[in-house]
Amino acid sequence: MKIALGADHAGFSLKEFLCRELEAGGHEVTDFGTHSTDSTDYPDYAHKVASAVAEGRCERGILVCFTGVGMSISANRHRGVRAALAYNADVVELLRRHNDANVLALGAKYVSPAQARQWVKTFLETPFDGGRHERRVKKMEPGEQSSQ
Repeated sequence: MKIALGADHAGFSLKEFLCRELEAGGHEVTDFGTHSTDSTDYPDYAHKVASAVAEGRCERGILVCFTGVGMSISANRHRGVRAALAYNADVVELLRRHNDANVLALGAKYVSPAQARQWVKTFLETPFDGGRHERRVKKMEPGEQSSQ
């Protein structure tokens, strides 16, 4: 699978770990940076990863910052991107099954490398359930009418 990967300085170490893990697992990784622990602005990397996913250059994206919140907010500004913040293993499975999330946001302060490895595996391997969830996912897009 083609994976877009990005992090700010707070997520750099975890991003580097995940990059190695993904490549070892046979994935094609596009690393959008950052490439050091020098202070950076998280939206710069969120937009690069989200653009790659929205344009179809990558199938999924993974973003890492201190909390994961800023990354997920920034990535969700892109049409067709469904970035979701993970905070436990159950949520990671559900954000794929029910929400068809295509970008995973992680908070480096709250996620160990071992957890991140497992959560990313779940994110990449869990299918979207479709069915009633498909209708709901479509309503997330700008301009879609929701019915009560």
